[in-house]
Amino acid sequence: MKKIVALFLAVMMAVSATACASNAPAASSEAASSAAESKAESAAATDFKIGMVTDTGGVNDQSFNQSAWEGLQKLSKDTGVTVKYSESKQESDYATNLDKAADDGNNLIWGIGFAMADAILNSAKQNPDINYAIIDNAYETTPANVTGVMFRAQEPSFLVGYIAAKTTKTNKVGFVGGMTSAIIDQFEYGYKAGVAYAAKELGKTITVDSQYAESFTDSAKGKAIATKMFSNGCDVVFHAAGGVGVGVIEAAKEAKKYAIGVDRDQAYLAPENVLTSALKLVNQAVELVSKEAMDGKEIGGKTYTYGLTEDAVGIPEEHKLMGDDTYNAAIALESKIKDKTITPPANKDEFAEFEKGLK
Repeated sequence: MKKIVALFLAVMMAVSATACASNAPAASSEAASSAAESKAESAAATDFKIGMVTDTGGVNDQSFNQSAWEGLQKLSKDTGVTVKYSESKQESDYATNLDKAADDGNNLIWGIGFAMADAILNSAKQNPDINYAIIDNAYETTPANVTGVMFRAQEPSFLVGYIAAKTTKTNKVGFVGGMTSAIIDQFEYGYKAGVAYAAKELGKTITVDSQYAESFTDSAKGKAIATKMFSNGCDVVFHAAGGVGVGVIEAAKEAKKYAIGVDRDQAYLAPENVLTSALKLVNQAVELVSKEAMDGKEIGGKTYTYGLTEDAVGIPEEHKLMGDDTYNAAIALESKIKDKTITPPANKDEFAEFEKGLK
């Protein structure tokens, strides 16, 4: 009799469970489906691997290598994707580090900096099943498994040039570049155009002293160059020089003058001396492109270009070292750049044309 009762109870429980399931609201099944999808996406992210190879500036360059790595770290935190980096101490390390990243089973490999362009092409050719992406380089013909990422760096450089001209008391400002290249031209000539634009607005003649370190790592050389600029009358110096720029900022601190940072907000390096920074949000670009690759989208064979319109460049909101009037005037210029009323120049020839338009 006990067995019959037990069997009856078991049947009733089964029927009850079935009835509850059939009467459950649709939202429950949708939630279950959503949970399943989320679990599948999480599993996919866990299986996905991303490698990053720095240029010679290293992962703690206080500039774009560091920003790129921070972007990957955030992506890993948000999605569970596996990320790893290799540092290049010299250019000969590029090929070795890229080979190692390929051997490690990465699905996507980032090369940080235009100097890695040839090494990325060679590695991509040897590993057609792996996606590659490079910061600050666009190829004439982009392989199907390679993605270029570019920034209109002349846009934030124009803004900081405008701020430098509005700030200078000596009517002489400086620019320190890393290595001569089309990429650094964007910073130099965008900056010079911003200075020229503000000078016309102010009815002044403001000169720009430019010099290149031909390095992205020699901070001592950056300090020496900037120290000489400050002693020769410059009171604001903008750098686009990676680790070299750390020396520029140190020189500004010692001379009690202003430096302008690059790529990320570098005010933390000298809070009383970094006037502002030309932001290039490499971290956001790395996140966005990597996420597309993880989602199975075709990212290869093309170049992504980011600027003010995409909110991927700009200047920091914090502006305690300049007046609100100067900051607000610079922000107003952002709209003019976005609607193409102003087109900051990216090279020497474009700058010459820009200058003609100011006369």
